[in-house]
Amino acid sequence: MTKDQYEAVLKKYPELASLYHLVKEFNRVVFSKKPEELNTWITEAESIDYIAELKSYIEGLKKDYEAVSNAIRYDYNNGLAEGSVTKIKLVKRIMYGRNTF
Repeated sequence: MTKDQYEAVLKKYPELASLYHLVKEFNRVVFSKKPEELNTWITEAESIDYIAELKSYIEGLKKDYEAVSNAIRYDYNNGLAEGSVTKIKLVKRIMYGRNTF
């Protein structure tokens, strides 16, 4: 997609432009290591009330606010443990013959 096509799409669909801006801003907040900016993003996102999925996502962020702010603040994660668990589950499915779709 060229820059002209991109700008034409955003001009034709202003809802998409505002949603795209929100997604980029959320990405910036997550990687900024400043969890206090999450409140600003949430209030900005709540102004868009015509997307039900976005409202649901915001409610989920509010319910788990402490975990989300800690994920922004710290570099710790459980990716290594989750990968090991997934591998163990795969081996068990193969052993018991349940590895087909």
